[in-house]
Amino acid sequence: MKKWFAVYTKPRWEKKVDGKLLRKGIESWCPLQKVERQWSDRKKIIEDPIFKSYVFVHITEEERVQVLQTDGVLNYVHFLGKPAIIRDEEVAMIKSYLLEKDVSISVQSSQGFQQNDKVVISQGVFMDNTGTVIRTGPKKIYVRLESLGQIMTVEFPASYVAHQFIQHKY
Repeated sequence: MKKWFAVYTKPRWEKKVDGKLLRKGIESWCPLQKVERQWSDRKKIIEDPIFKSYVFVHITEEERVQVLQTDGVLNYVHFLGKPAIIRDEEVAMIKSYLLEKDVSISVQSSQGFQQNDKVVISQGVFMDNTGTVIRTGPKKIYVRLESLGQIMTVEFPASYVAHQFIQHKY
């Protein structure tokens, strides 16, 4: 049975590793989003990996060693001492979210953040989903993806947040 895992890559090797894995016949996915970059003489739209130094692989137990033997792959992302299994729903949610207009995702390490408020999203791909908000602003909501040990920063209109359940620690 195939499961999703995340692998660490050499810095700036995400797209190369994705291509190498696909050529080996291994199902991999490097989530990309279009971003505008400014050079001294022009602006350009490029496809930039969302998860820096990460590539997702959908593999069987037998394919695990083959992934590690791919040039540019450093190791599996571990959670509680074992390679982290990414839930199919999390991968599907990110894929769906990337199809929406006027949204962007950026990712940062979850170290140093604490769980905070729970929210229910009222519109878009995350509709009716409850997430753990790490921090909020006028347009941003930070949602923790536990199996990755990462925080996915989701930017969309603040009006998408329908209900807020505040958790207080006493």
